Amino acid sequence: MLQDIAPHIFNNQYMDKKPAKDDFIISIKEGTILLRRQEEIKLPTFKDFVSKYFNIDKSAIYLFSIDEINFFLVNDRLIEEDNEFKYENLHKLRTEKPMWMAFAAAVGGQLSLWYDSHKYCGRCAQKLVLHSTERALLCPNCSDIIYPTLAPSVIVAITNGNKLLMTKYAYGIYKNYALVAGYAEIGEDLEQTVRREVMEEVGLNVKNITYYKTQPWPFSGALLVGYFAEVDGDETVTLQESELSEATWFEREKIPKSPSQISLTSEMIERFRNQTDKNIE
Repeated sequence: MLQDIAPHIFNNQYMDKKPAKDDFIISIKEGTILLRRQEEIKLPTFKDFVSKYFNIDKSAIYLFSIDEINFFLVNDRLIEEDNEFKYENLHKLRTEKPMWMAFAAAVGGQLSLWYDSHKYCGRCAQKLVLHSTERALLCPNCSDIIYPTLAPSVIVAITNGNKLLMTKYAYGIYKNYALVAGYAEIGEDLEQTVRREVMEEVGLNVKNITYYKTQPWPFSGALLVGYFAEVDGDETVTLQESELSEATWFEREKIPKSPSQISLTSEMIERFRNQTDKNIE
């Protein structure tokens, strides 16, 4: 999956660091990220732009490191495109190589959106400042502290013997087959989220809900939690057309091939395809 970047090591511990010339820049503009695309993508480093943008390193925000290389957000000014680096849609990172660089760019985009969406205090409207000891924003007026948020959501592979229920979204840029999915609501555990989302989207009851795996998904700021579940009773689908354009039962050998293997959804589909019995452990 996208976050599986071994042997590279991702370290998101907060540190008070200053950029070096070989550290990478995260520069975001309206859902796009500045990078160079050839056979593989590459983010710009400070040495690529330090001569053009005076003091570009002074206000850079440390985000995380991969191995010994640090990644910094530059969000106080717009770095213009040049002959080498162009702004590309963040969602294109799903198919880019190397995966560790695509993962870094996607997580950098997620953090950039959080910073950009939290400029003022929701209590008193005072302008927020960077916290001095942790990854957070602080209101200097009322002392409220705002941390990066994750949205817990479930991915549900609904099975009926040798069949898997696959769906397509009614909206958005992703047009391939997926699985039933949805965000957790206040006051429910994740198994309750599974039951509710399945009933809402496809009108089915499920049983034997079994946890599979989790995945951070930076494109939506979600923490995905995967479950397998068996249909309980009638398998006739009642489609929630405001969410889905299609929900179809596929026999194992006829399941459409996933276009990539970076997502929890794709891994779960392939997991079911390659099973030889009902055991999903």
